[in-house]
Amino acid sequence: MACNCCNGEDKEKYAELEAFIESLPTTKGELIRVLHRAQGIFGYLPREVQVYVAKKLNIPVSKVYGVVSFYSYFTMKPKGKYDISVCMGTACYVRGAERVLEALTKKLGIGTGETTMDGKFSLRSLRCVGACGLAPVVMIGDKVYGRVTPESIDDILNECE
Repeated sequence: MACNCCNGEDKEKYAELEAFIESLPTTKGELIRVLHRAQGIFGYLPREVQVYVAKKLNIPVSKVYGVVSFYSYFTMKPKGKYDISVCMGTACYVRGAERVLEALTKKLGIGTGETTMDGKFSLRSLRCVGACGLAPVVMIGDKVYGRVTPESIDDILNECE
């Protein structure tokens, strides 16, 4: 049963999530998989979505919240249109990722874990993206930028509409 308490766009999103959940052979042990799909659909996991998932999977909301708050992949805040991630793994850190992150923080006027007021950019740091040969690495969505310097930040951001 889809959500009846939201606008048309949200109803479509809840319907998509419901269809995904119903397509599963079983919901037992599928919480993380469902949360991944929910975040893909909604962009983040607000309380309302967590409650909906808990009801659909017949589990306590506290269990859903526990998983969402434990794993850094999941977010309870909306992300910007362009989700910027700075790798802070050893190779990237040694090659200047901290300076790149500081430059992005200054340029965007936000800290890690925050989104610009216009909703255009989100900024976060990651432990390792597995592209150590390109260190330091910045990702915007799925696009990887290698050997990033504080001076190259403007060019990278200009690629975003």
